[in-house]
Amino acid sequence: MLDKLAGIEERYEKINERLCLPETVNDQEMYTRLMKELRSLTPVVEKYREYKKYGETLKESKELLEAGGLDRDFKELVQEEFEQAKSDTERCAKELKILLLPKDPNDDKNVIVEIRGGAGGEEAALFAGDLFRMYSMYSEAKGFKVEILSENPTELGGYKEIVFNIEGCGAYSRFKFESGVHRVQRVPATESQGRIQTSTVTVAVLPEAEEVDFELNPADLQIDVFRSSGAGGQKVNKTSSAIRVTHLPTGMVVECQDERSQYKNKDKALKVLRSRLLEIEQAKHDAEIAGARKSQVGTGDRSERIRTYNFPQGRVSDHRIGLTLYKIDAIMNGDLDEIIDALITADTAEKLKAEE
Repeated sequence: MLDKLAGIEERYEKINERLCLPETVNDQEMYTRLMKELRSLTPVVEKYREYKKYGETLKESKELLEAGGLDRDFKELVQEEFEQAKSDTERCAKELKILLLPKDPNDDKNVIVEIRGGAGGEEAALFAGDLFRMYSMYSEAKGFKVEILSENPTELGGYKEIVFNIEGCGAYSRFKFESGVHRVQRVPATESQGRIQTSTVTVAVLPEAEEVDFELNPADLQIDVFRSSGAGGQKVNKTSSAIRVTHLPTGMVVECQDERSQYKNKDKALKVLRSRLLEIEQAKHDAEIAGARKSQVGTGDRSERIRTYNFPQGRVSDHRIGLTLYKIDAIMNGDLDEIIDALITADTAEKLKAEE
């Protein structure tokens, strides 16, 4: 590990030197690429330097203690310094192991989130709307930008389906564990007897695929244009601007009718299609590498029940890590950090175990 860290520090120094050269400053592409690499190396190098500093203190205090001849007060002071440096060195070593774990290449990407009402009819659609609001509020708190790509609203204000983009550095790292079945237990607004109903909503989180990540062959696409369906009045689209894209090899269909511009709808539909197809390719790749081993926080499969929101009891339970929080109102208002941080910690622990 120490050899690897020394190599990383050396690379860090070389990048800093290259960034000061006029030819690098004048080459925007190279400058951007080197700055991105520097940002990724900085946390590791800073922690490594901290580790070395504590290591030096540990070595010096150990030598003093072994040499002997110290008066009692000074010996106690050196012994205390030795114990503290030992503790700090061990802590830094653990933190470095985590920093050196292979990084998910998608972590810094934007995400496309697809929410669909499952079992429970109108109540499931209403909860799909609640989840969209929850994720939107969380995104706003994180400084991420939310853009609806397509939606199929219901008359009561819910969604049979809503697909949206969350844009911001690190968005995927915060949302990737949200894929799966979300179960809600509450008394529906339409229930006159006060009976609790259980409904489900499925969530899929896809890293947004750029054209360089997944290139679509135009020959594989069938693009149909049709008139948007709306709620009437000003929302009715007078022109045929809605887009339906069919990926012929897989039969996958994506529709988008949110924009009045045919070109914007096409761009959004292709963005969703590209991300869905990339997810399929990555799933195949991951299955080949990982074999039968599954992460502690779940497979990310959208058929897996991952979380229950119990309104009468005011609790939210994440079944993958056995976490239950009694603050459902705060969570539904976008306070998701405690859950997401716990999921990331569990995933990191699982990866460390696999590295042993």
